[in-house]
Amino acid sequence: MTSTSKRSKYFDNAKFILIFLVVFGHLISPLKEEDGILFTLYTVIFLFHMPAFIFISGYFAKGFKKKGYIVKSIKKILLPYFIFQIIYSVYYYLNGQEASLEFDFLHPHWSLWFLLSLFCWNLLLYVFARFRWVGFCFSIGLGIAIGFIDDVGSYLSLSRTFVFFPYFLLGFLLNGDQLKKAIRSKYSRHVGLVIILGTLFSFGFSLPHNVVPWLLGDTSYANMGQEEWVDGLYRGFQYLLTLIVVYGFLTVIPSNPLKVSKIGERTLYVYLFHGFIIKSLEVTVIDQNLFNFSGQYLLLIILSFVICLILGSYVTKKYTRPIVELKI
Repeated sequence: MTSTSKRSKYFDNAKFILIFLVVFGHLISPLKEEDGILFTLYTVIFLFHMPAFIFISGYFAKGFKKKGYIVKSIKKILLPYFIFQIIYSVYYYLNGQEASLEFDFLHPHWSLWFLLSLFCWNLLLYVFARFRWVGFCFSIGLGIAIGFIDDVGSYLSLSRTFVFFPYFLLGFLLNGDQLKKAIRSKYSRHVGLVIILGTLFSFGFSLPHNVVPWLLGDTSYANMGQEEWVDGLYRGFQYLLTLIVVYGFLTVIPSNPLKVSKIGERTLYVYLFHGFIIKSLEVTVIDQNLFNFSGQYLLLIILSFVICLILGSYVTKKYTRPIVELKI
C-alpha cells in the first residue's frame, strides 16, 4: 500500500473477496437453517462483509467537497437504483414472486438497499465530516438509537442507513498512512488470522439462531423481539465486534496483483446482477432438491466463484454498462 497502484490492487483484492462473500452468503441463505456449518459461515459473513464494503466506500469518498460530486453520485448511485428497482419489480412479477406489477421506489428490493443507503451516506458526510471523531461517536449513538424507533425498517432503507453509517464515516476519516500503519504492522496479519479463526470457532459453538436480524440491521429492536434498554448495549457490542473482525479481514488481504483483481473493479456489476441468478435458482429448484445442496460445500463455493467470474467479466460490463453506469 505504498503507492497508488499497490493501494488500488489491495482494495480491488479486498472488494473481490467481499463480493464473493456477498454471493456465497446469499446463495446459502435458504440452506443455513438446516446446516450448522452453513449457519456459522452465514453469520460470520454477515457480521462483517457489508460493514467492510461500506468502510471501503467511505475511504474513497474523501472528495465529497469537490465540485459536481453530488451530481456524480446521483448519476452513479441514485439513477442505477431507480433503474434496477424497476427491473427487479418486473422480474419478480414475471417469475411469480409478486402477484401484481408495482413500482415502489420507497422500499428497496432485496440488495438494492445498499445503493439507496450509499447515496444517503454521501449526503450525511456534509454534516458529520466537519465534526470528525466527535461526529463518528455521534453516528454510533444514532445507529444505536434508531433501533428504538418501532416503525423503522426498509422504508427508504432508513434502518440500515443509520445502523451502517459509522463504518462509512470511519473509512472516510482514516487516511492512507493511518490505515497502512494499522493493517501492515509486524504482527497484524497473525492477529488478523487469530481474529477470523476465533470468530468462526466461537460463532460455531455459542451463537443463538435469533441473531440473524441483528446482523442485517434492517429493523427495530421491537421487531426482533421484546424491546429493552439493554438492546442498545447489544448493538454497541456488535459495533465493537464487527470492527474487530473487519480489521482482521483487512490485515490478510494481499496487495500484489491477482488474476481476480480486475473483478474487484467491477463489483457493482456482480452486486446488481447476482440476485437474478440466485432468485431464479430459488424459484426453479424444488425445495427438497434445494436442501440436498446444503452439504455440498465445495459445489456452493465453486458456484459462487463462477457467478463472480461471469458477472465481473469484461463481456458482462461491455453489454450492461449502459444501464449500470449510464454510458454507451
